[in-house]
Amino acid sequence: MSTEFVFQTHLILGYVAWLLCFGAYIWPWLSSMDRVAAQRAIATLHSFRFFGLVFILPGVVSPDLPAGFAVLAAYGDFATGLLAMLALLTMRLPRLFWAFVVAFNLVGTVELVVDYYHAIQVGLPAHAEQLGAAYAIPIIYVPLLMITHIAALYFLLRPHQNATRAIADGATAS
Repeated sequence: MSTEFVFQTHLILGYVAWLLCFGAYIWPWLSSMDRVAAQRAIATLHSFRFFGLVFILPGVVSPDLPAGFAVLAAYGDFATGLLAMLALLTMRLPRLFWAFVVAFNLVGTVELVVDYYHAIQVGLPAHAEQLGAAYAIPIIYVPLLMITHIAALYFLLRPHQNATRAIADGATAS
């Protein structure tokens, strides 16, 4: 089997496994929470994205890993992780909290999409061995990150449950 086929298979199965887990356990748990608690849980996961700096750490990844991919992925993850930490630190300041929640989710989602694009442009799937010890990041960690960004954006865009309930209660009272 080619390296590219194995990498792409791992990537697809990483999404499948996380979607199964997310649907069975994480989504029901997040959906049962209020908006702040759900975003806080997601921000906590994303606060560990500083780990993406490993893409530029000599000895962990191959020196042949394309710099165009490695540097952007490393610093994009780092920025997203810092924004998630700022969201957590400002939880008691609602305007700042929500601004950082929006920021880390938009930056993080765009960063992952751009990383996928750059990985394809530099032929990374065919040379996935260059990821070295960081191979597990795109296979195990990135699918969960993307799925939770989508969930966080959904929670941001859906109407408040309390507001929806108040509208419904007002309609039945009239």
